[in-house]
Amino acid sequence: MDIALLEVLVEHHNNGDHAQNGWKSHVYVAVITNVREKCNVTITKENIILRCKTFEKHYEAISKMRSQSGFGWDWVNNKLSIDSEDVWTKYVVANNKIAFYKNRVIKNWDAITTIYSNDHANGEGVGTSIESVVEPTVGNMP
Repeated sequence: MDIALLEVLVEHHNNGDHAQNGWKSHVYVAVITNVREKCNVTITKENIILRCKTFEKHYEAISKMRSQSGFGWDWVNNKLSIDSEDVWTKYVVANNKIAFYKNRVIKNWDAITTIYSNDHANGEGVGTSIESVVEPTVGNMP
């Protein structure tokens, strides 16, 4: 079911139908239709929203780990790759809520990253209102 759901979400994400506060309404209809046709399962908008929250939770946790030295992604086995037990132990001591990710299989990671990687603020391009004020000069005065 996740494959049917994610293929529609990736398509609509690439079309710009993914806003910061969720999906446009026609996307939910397309997902419901695709899952019903391909999996013979009836889902609701609420099911989609909850599943998306799960995908986003996985994305945030795994991306945070992968940004640290000693972590990568095993594309063959669909899970984290960890350089050593010591790397894992140190990370879990500081982040005990993610311990279950050590051997957790996360299928469709490529689709999840496509959807969520550009959806998170990173502080890039941020400025204050003072920084955006343009001082008048002779060349730009009316």
